[in-house]
Parts: sequence; C-alpha cells; structure tokens
Amino acid sequence: MFGLSPLGAVHTAFALVALVAGYAMIVRQGRIDLPSTLGHTYLWCTIVTCLTAFGIFRHGGFNIAHGLAIVTLLTLGLVLVASRTRVFGGLAPYVETLGLTATLFFHMIPGLNETFTRVPAGAPLFTGPDDPALQKAIGAVFVIFAIGMALQAWRIRKGPVPKRQPGLA
Repeated sequence: MFGLSPLGAVHTAFALVALVAGYAMIVRQGRIDLPSTLGHTYLWCTIVTCLTAFGIFRHGGFNIAHGLAIVTLLTLGLVLVASRTRVFGGLAPYVETLGLTATLFFHMIPGLNETFTRVPAGAPLFTGPDDPALQKAIGAVFVIFAIGMALQAWRIRKGPVPKRQPGLA
C-alpha cells in the first residue's frame, strides 16, 4: 500500500489514530484534553508514532523526521511534567495546552510530506521534503496552528466562563 513497509504501515496507522483523536478534541473543546480517553489515545498513539519513526529510513539515514520525533517526545515530556507537577506554576495550563497542540502540528510536517509524495498514485503533489510547494503548505499549516495556539492562550488567560445561575437574566 503506497510503498509502505510493515513498520511504516504500523507507524501510519498509529499516526492516523493520533490525528483523529487530536483534531476531534480541538474541534470539540478547542484543546487536547490529556486526562480524557481521547487525550490518552492521542498521547499513546503519538508516542508509538515517534518510536516507530526511528525504524523508518525511507530518505536514507537519520533525518529531520527523526529529529522531529525527538522534539515531539521532549515536548510530551514537558506536557506531562506540567500536568502532574507544580514545576511550571501558573504557566502549567499554557505548557500543557500549547505543548499538545504543537505536537499535533509536528505530526503534520512528516504527514504532509509522506502522504503527498505518494498521493495521488503516479502523480504525487510533492517531489520530496525540499519541494517548494511542500514548504509553502507546511508554512500555511504553521500559520493556522499559530493562530489556533494564540486563541488557546487567550482562552486560558481569560479563564473559565462563569456559569449563569438559573432564573437570572
């Protein structure tokens, strides 16, 4: 299937589950909610995606995708520290929320490259990681994520919406 090795197929399957879980939470809640079932699914599928990436060498040896897997794992480590300790103090909600959203963006970089250097079959959209059109697509996705992360930070700063009491206008 699209030239994937067995490890590549497992890697892709976990990445797709992570993406679906991550985007479902972003659409529903405006953030990835780590303690939820979908949050746990996102976390563990992202970890497996990163770990399996280290065994994939489609473009030769160690490359930017492997480096991105390391950055993603380090970011997830910071997210877990922020969610389970008081190390970051009042910045913890920002580190957790923005860190998880950043990892979703990190999924998109190799995802766009690997998908659209294969699809459509026989006439892929991009020739490889250095294709200027791919760089523009990643740049556009980055802008969308940067706007989304700014909105998330604003929502955290604004705080929870006070609940209305029944019978009050």
